[in-house]
Amino acid sequence: MPHRILINTSNLNGAIFPTFVPMIDQATIDRIMDAAEISDVVSEFVTLKRRGVNMLGLCPFHNEKTPSFIVSPAKGIFKCFGCGKGGNSVNFIMEHESLSYPEALKWLAKKYHIDVQESEETEAQKQLKDERESMMIASAFAQKYFTRYLWEENEGRTIGLSYIRERELRDNIVKKFELGYCPDGKDTFTQAAQLQGYQMEFLEKTGLTIKRDDWVRDRFAGRVIFPIHNVAGRVIAFGGRTLKKDKNTAKYLNSPESDIYHKSRVLYGIFQAKREITRQDKCYLVEGYTDVIAFHQAGIENVVASSGTALTPDQIRLIKRFSPNITIIYDGDEAGIKASLRGIDLVLEEGMNVKVLLLPQGEDPDSFSRSMSSTQLQEYIEANQTDFIRFKTKLLLENSENDPVSKARLISNIVRSISVVPDAITRSMYIKECSSLMDVGEDILYTEIRKLMQKESDDLRRKEYRDQTARKLAPQPVQEQKVIKNLCEIEEREILRILLKYFHTEVFEEEGETPEETISISVGRFVIEEIENDGLYSDNELINKFVDLFRENLDNPQFKPSQFFINHSDQQLCQLASDLMSEKYVESKRWKKGGAFVESEDEVLDLLVPKIVQEYKLRKVKNMLSDLEKGIQLASDDMEKVLNLQNQYINLKKVEKHLSIQLGNRTITR
Repeated sequence: MPHRILINTSNLNGAIFPTFVPMIDQATIDRIMDAAEISDVVSEFVTLKRRGVNMLGLCPFHNEKTPSFIVSPAKGIFKCFGCGKGGNSVNFIMEHESLSYPEALKWLAKKYHIDVQESEETEAQKQLKDERESMMIASAFAQKYFTRYLWEENEGRTIGLSYIRERELRDNIVKKFELGYCPDGKDTFTQAAQLQGYQMEFLEKTGLTIKRDDWVRDRFAGRVIFPIHNVAGRVIAFGGRTLKKDKNTAKYLNSPESDIYHKSRVLYGIFQAKREITRQDKCYLVEGYTDVIAFHQAGIENVVASSGTALTPDQIRLIKRFSPNITIIYDGDEAGIKASLRGIDLVLEEGMNVKVLLLPQGEDPDSFSRSMSSTQLQEYIEANQTDFIRFKTKLLLENSENDPVSKARLISNIVRSISVVPDAITRSMYIKECSSLMDVGEDILYTEIRKLMQKESDDLRRKEYRDQTARKLAPQPVQEQKVIKNLCEIEEREILRILLKYFHTEVFEEEGETPEETISISVGRFVIEEIENDGLYSDNELINKFVDLFRENLDNPQFKPSQFFINHSDQQLCQLASDLMSEKYVESKRWKKGGAFVESEDEVLDLLVPKIVQEYKLRKVKNMLSDLEKGIQLASDDMEKVLNLQNQYINLKKVEKHLSIQLGNRTITR
């Protein structure tokens, strides 16, 4: 049955659209799932390193300095033990790209060149999509329009393409970065977009069109266009360079901030550079669009730009997802020097290995890269890049070598930078180098760094105290109704884990119709029947749903639990399955005997599974006994009710004793 997406029924231009729109058929979904190998998908966005059978990297969903993000190619899942997110390839794309389930499937289908058969969306249906996706669609249209205009229209070729030819950019590089040209005029682009059905609302929100009451104009009119892509390659914004000599006209103009574009989190060229950054294990950071493009033309592709903004922590973390090594390349003028000094501490604070390269006076990466061959450029960078201590020392001591006060100021400056480095070993190496270069004892440097780190710690504590005090003084919100806690969560999760792993494994036998006949019983049937016979249900509806699906597939030999749940369209089921499959199984002490051979889990299933079920039953009984005790206390004035509850209590105590004996007289605390 095809997967369907629910949309609101709306009246647009007099047309009523149905509540359900058919999306992707199951056969196509299966092909996508088979092709979308989890490590291949995740490595598009995260640098992964092999750790045994799994792969390890920094989580893209929260800020972390120690990797806790695991990818299991064998299980087809990812799991972050820091923020808890997990799932399959589709879940990863949904989370990372903020896409719906069908949209994530189509994203993967495009990656693996799989044709998706679905009903064609009309422009009206596109407008019914969520606002963010509508902005993405408008941006994609704009990029194609600008690119086509550059190559096919007379104005684009004579003005835009002529400028690009003057910059000596090759056609393959121009097409690689999808450069374009916006026609000069009041609102030529806006009219073309509206004729194609794109709403003014989204043209405005993306910044492509500026509208003031009854006045409308194109933001990028008469400019060469540089599309800005996100990590996945989707166009989220634009930069436009004017070709006019008017001093009152800004040379470069960027899209404004929007729901899809936050300039402090974006790096120009990251989509085109990410694979080479990972392969080279190094990233070059430059300042502008043309710097990136010029480096690519020179054969250096692991380069990105901060797009004229001051370097931000989010941009640094984006680079760190692909490599911890960064070389910052700045112009050799005063502004470039100041920018390099501002960025160094931010990079160090994120635990990255940073080097700095200042180009000769009057040069920028664009002009410098065009003045030499690719090999010469690479050799120059390798020969002249330097670590931040040598860079600062050379820079700040140029005119004050014999001034002890200036030297002391420089040492303090370097010590402040070293103090933000999170790794103690890296800090110690920097201290050793600083001591050697500046002829200062390591013990003195360590003392100064401890003072700075203590001050930072004290400041943080004071801030936390102020915040805590403010929260106490703030009006308290009305408390929501308390959520019922599932007291059997541990036992129920263990049962689900066993079912996921051994559902079809046959380890039990029972008599058939004759004494000689035996019937094999699978782990799944044993567990489900034991639970059903005693009428046990979870307080967690998601767990009940899990068990129901197992029950429905008891007689289905083609049922593969791990694959079924990991690829399920219900994201809660998928998340729970990935969590269970990611949990490390700890051998129970009851299987270990001093000096004896320890069996693996699958060798003791005939003993382990019944014990897990019995432990679950015992936990349920103890919870029921606890509830009865409370009930007896509350019903103390109603003797008949008290006697009834006491009778139930006595019977349950017998069950508790029986289960405890079966479990070896182990005591389970409530």
